[in-house]
Parts: sequence; structure tokens; C-alpha cells
Amino acid sequence: MYRLMFYFLMILVVVSVIYSLFGVLPYKPQGIIFSSLFLIAVCLITNKLFAKLYNVPANIESPYITSLILTLIITPVQEAHGFLFLFIVGLISMASKYIFSLKNKHLFNPAAFAVVIAWFAFGIPASWWVGNLPMFPFVFFGGLLIIRKLQKEAMVYVFFITTAIVFAILGTVRGVSISGILNIYIYTSVLFFATVMFTEPLTTPPTRKLQIVYGILVGILYSSEFHAGNIYLTPETALIIGNIFSYIVSPKEKLVLKLKEKIKTSIDTYDFIFPFKPKFSYIPGQYMEWTLGHKNVDPRGNRRYFTLASSPTEDHLRIGVKFYEHGSTLKKALLNADLGTRVIAGQRAGDFILSENKEVKYIFLGGGIGITPFRSILKYLIDKQEKRDIVLFYSNKKADEIVYRDVFDLAERKLGIKTVYTTTDRNSIPKGWNGEKGRIDGEMIRRKVPDYFERTYYLSGPHGMVSSFEEVLGNLGIKKEKIKTDFFPGYA
Repeated sequence: MYRLMFYFLMILVVVSVIYSLFGVLPYKPQGIIFSSLFLIAVCLITNKLFAKLYNVPANIESPYITSLILTLIITPVQEAHGFLFLFIVGLISMASKYIFSLKNKHLFNPAAFAVVIAWFAFGIPASWWVGNLPMFPFVFFGGLLIIRKLQKEAMVYVFFITTAIVFAILGTVRGVSISGILNIYIYTSVLFFATVMFTEPLTTPPTRKLQIVYGILVGILYSSEFHAGNIYLTPETALIIGNIFSYIVSPKEKLVLKLKEKIKTSIDTYDFIFPFKPKFSYIPGQYMEWTLGHKNVDPRGNRRYFTLASSPTEDHLRIGVKFYEHGSTLKKALLNADLGTRVIAGQRAGDFILSENKEVKYIFLGGGIGITPFRSILKYLIDKQEKRDIVLFYSNKKADEIVYRDVFDLAERKLGIKTVYTTTDRNSIPKGWNGEKGRIDGEMIRRKVPDYFERTYYLSGPHGMVSSFEEVLGNLGIKKEKIKTDFFPGYA
């Protein structure tokens, strides 16, 4: 996700430089280039300094993304003294992540916070110059990719609907035409604001319902044109107020954990165990963002999202990680990490959780390392002795890739939760195999679960596998409302 955002912002900067070369935009191309390079340098250096000062791993992608956002919303420098202002804004943006944080979790969008402080201190507002007609197609299509990858469509659409309603009301009072209202979305920065800054994962609420409330709140603030005297509610101020709401309703913890144990669970999969303080709480099926500082970081960065495979009833956090031949440097560093290595975990979120209604009947469809949320859920049910009507289908290429069999077998003995194991590689089926053979399909589901049509489906696994599950369920006539897929930006 972070790479996509970086590439998207880079494209916007490059396009703006090209437009400026041909006089499409009223800026000097060298001004845009120098502004972006200077901001990148300032953000990189200050981020590393603050990370060392606070003794935490520096997020590799953050300074690049923040500096490019600032490049696109602050008017490009035209004179030498403009670099001083850029330096101050870049410094504030990085400092805000460390200084203005509670329980190691920063409160505000760094770019928005920096321009708000600069505006109050120096009276220089952000121009949001990226919002114009020539840039609109690039912002539109790139922004669409961002919200689809983050699966924040509902939050962003609610924001747009809210702003449209407020703009329409204000427009009616002032006699503004419909075309005039539509032009707001084409000729201003509202699209960039909504798809780039508003969607920042670290400052948005953790659940879909709260995200919708967040969209309504920020939408009202953004479009209301409220002002007190000469102080106006700017886009960045609206976002900062929204960030405060998000912080109040979001998990506050950003845990500094030490690796206690590495467990090889299959031929290419390991579990990593981290003790944690009892006050930390989560719901089975949720995920967190994990940061591991290491050398020679590749373009994929030093952050990943992993589902918690542990249950809240256990005294540790557990993540399951599958390793590939050409894996990321983060995964390699994690695999080679010494016991006691520090890892940061935060941004607990996710709606992939059981309904409070205990009468709901489920079918879980899991594959590969996507089985981790089901381990968390079933372990919790075992420890709480809570019976639920669940059938788990667990697909792997080979039998030796199966993990957590002890938990699933225990769930069957104690709670009657049946697990259907299946392998897709028919050439490597071991002797005595009593599971299914082949991919999970409609025939298998109908045969194993006669009341399949009455059940709610939870899907988790690699993107291609989940898509195939959705196709199978569609052919069975299962409505989309009865299908829930595990999502976090790490899968995207």
C-alpha cells in the first residue's frame, strides 16, 4: 500500500513538472523539482534523527510520502527564502509523529498538522495547488486505486456524499448552479484530500462503522465554510479535527515488543511469539501493523500488516508468517532475528470478527497463511468454552503445509467445530490421507454442509484464492451480504 501511494504521488509530481514546462501550470518546473527534493531531504534527515532520539525504528516510507504530499499542497518555491519555510514545515511534519503522540501513537496526519501550524505561526496557508483541471484525471484514477487498495470506498464515498449535500445547501442559499457545485470537485483539491490525506491508515478509525461516522464528520467540517473572524476552517484543519475524533474512538496502543520465541509450524511457515502487557486488548480475527527496523531495506519497506493468530485469552501475541524464496528484506530480517529483538506493533483494526449473535451459523474458508484469523477465533472459543456452529474448510497445496492442526482438532473434540482439510496437489498426497482432494468448490461445500445456504461465510487467504472462493459462493447463490472477507493493507 505504501509503495502504491509513493508511486502515485511521484507520478503527480512528474506530471506537474511536465505541465509546467509547457506552460499548462503557472509554476516554474525547477521550483517544483527543488521543492520536492528539498522536502524529501528534510523529512528523511529529521525522521531519522527523531527515531534515534526516541529509540524506535524509523518508518522508511513515511518521510517520502509526507514530503511529496507537502510538495503538492504548498506553492513551489520561487525565491531562496522560500526554502526556510519548507524546512520548517518538513521539520514540523516529522516531529509531530514523535512529539505529538500518546502511548507511542501519533495523533495527526503529519502533512496536515505541519501546514496548520505554519499557517497559524507565519500566516502562510497551504495553496493545495494540485487541485486543478489538468491534474484532475491523474488524481481521479490514482485516487481510485488508492481507496480500492485500502478498501476505504465506503468512508470516502460517505465523505463525498456529505460534502455534496452541504455544498448543495449552501449553493441553494447563494444561488449557485449545479454545474458550479460540480466544478468544486474538478477545480479544487477535494479529490486529492479525500483519496490521499483523508485515507491515511494510522489516523483513520479501525472499523467500518466508525469510518462512516468519520467520513460524515470530516465531510461536514470540510464543506461548511465555518469561520471565526479571520480564521477559516481550512481542509487541513478539518482533517486535524477529524483526527482527534479518530484518536478518541481508536485503539491507543502502539506496543514495543520483544521476540520471545520462533516456532517452525510447517515446511515454509514460522510463528513468532511476543509477550505483552495484560492491559492490551483485541478481538479475535483482528490485525496489526508491525514495524521491524533492519539494514538494507528493500522498496517494500520495514512495515507489514499481520493478522493476530493468538487469542486474547493467551499471554502473548502470535503472528504466522509464510516465507518465499524471494521474500522481502523485512521477512528475512524477522526470520533471522535474535530472541529479544524489538518489534513495534500498532494500528489494531479489522472487522473480521464473529457476530455477537451466537445463533449465526458459519462456514470458514481459509487457505495458506490466511488461516491465522481462524486460529485466533477458534482458540478463543475453546478457552471460553463457547460453542458456535462453525465448519472450517482449510486448503493447502500439500499436507505438510498444514498449520495449527492441534487447535483445530481440539475445537472439534471440545466444541464440535468440524475442520475439512483439503490438498490441491494430487501428486503429493501422503499415504493414509483422509482429507479432501482438490480445490474447495461448490460440490465439496454442498456435500460436507447440507445447510450451506443458511450460513454466513468468512473467507481468508491470498487474494487469488479469496477471489476463487467468492466465485464458488456466487455460483452457489450465496448473497454478498452473507460473505465477509479478511482484509488488511498487507493483502493488498
